[in-house]
Amino acid sequence: MAQSPRYKIYDAAGEYQASVKDLTLAGGLMAILGEGATVRDGHRLVIYTEGIDGDSGNSYDDVAAHVLK
Repeated sequence: MAQSPRYKIYDAAGEYQASVKDLTLAGGLMAILGEGATVRDGHRLVIYTEGIDGDSGNSYDDVAAHVLK
């Protein structure tokens, strides 16, 4: 059985919304969820916050580049 995707997406209210394997897809979700949404490695470690670490509306790839730094 496959594992759950590594990256977890939370909205600005801190509510779990999705999990993804691809960080570019995470960027797309950040653009939809808006400022304060987060990408987490697992459910705890915040690795990107929309509006603080960048603006995914400019480029979904920017989220991936920021996380992989």
